[in-house]
Amino acid sequence: MREHDPNDTFKSEKNIHTNFKEKMTYGDYLQLDTLLSSQKRLSDHHDEMLFIIIHQVSELWLKLIIHEIQAAIGAIERNELQTSFKMLARVSKIQTQIIQAWDVLSTLTPTEYMEFRDKLGNASGFQSYQYRLVEFVLGYKTPYILKIYQKDSELFKILDKAYHSPGLYDVTIQALSRAGFPINPGVLHRDFSKTYEKDATVEQAWLAIYRNVDKYWDLYQLAEKLVDIEDWFQQWRFRHMKTVERIIGHKTGTGGSSGVGYLKKVLDNYFFPELWEIRTKI
Repeated sequence: MREHDPNDTFKSEKNIHTNFKEKMTYGDYLQLDTLLSSQKRLSDHHDEMLFIIIHQVSELWLKLIIHEIQAAIGAIERNELQTSFKMLARVSKIQTQIIQAWDVLSTLTPTEYMEFRDKLGNASGFQSYQYRLVEFVLGYKTPYILKIYQKDSELFKILDKAYHSPGLYDVTIQALSRAGFPINPGVLHRDFSKTYEKDATVEQAWLAIYRNVDKYWDLYQLAEKLVDIEDWFQQWRFRHMKTVERIIGHKTGTGGSSGVGYLKKVLDNYFFPELWEIRTKI
């Protein structure tokens, strides 16, 4: 019996393109030369490659999360709720990917990390401007954070705009008002540079929606999409905290934060507080 020649499979595909002297390739389209040459280790340690790639991949996913949430905000403002659902569902799926990334990073042991940690200087994930953009579009605003980015005027401009713009929950609450719910005007016209604080009129609106699902089906679906995102976000925060604790214990972070202590504190922050509180009252 003749052994299978691996080339036979390729040869049987008569229409596969092989001449790319004047055509765009897969690598050209994705700019792989740039992408794959961006992993520049500052040490000779084998595991620094893992550390760099995990964080770069997470930043790519964060970019897509921002892209989808900003588009969803626009759709909700136009009252196109069904359009926003697809975008928000995609965000939740992306979140599962960045959560699983912690499982890969946790294969880095404390001893291995300490071999190159000093090379990071004061660079830290705490300074991720895309992570801050995600927080801003979800409505969590912290003024002191902006100081980190003042050295880059263009970047600061992007962050400052998001900081003063309505977040995902703000436009959702506006949708509640358009649907006829009596929302406190102070909430509808609030200073969007402030982190949202729960409001009784918003809670009452959500209670009415959850008690009359058939009547308010679209708003009910929107609420559950928001809960999905916050649920996954909290799981991401928890896995982040436990991975840091596993690798560096309770050492101070390279960026100067208290490390695990800081990460534990942010676990108590909620983007959409009424959507969690009503669950006890339904």
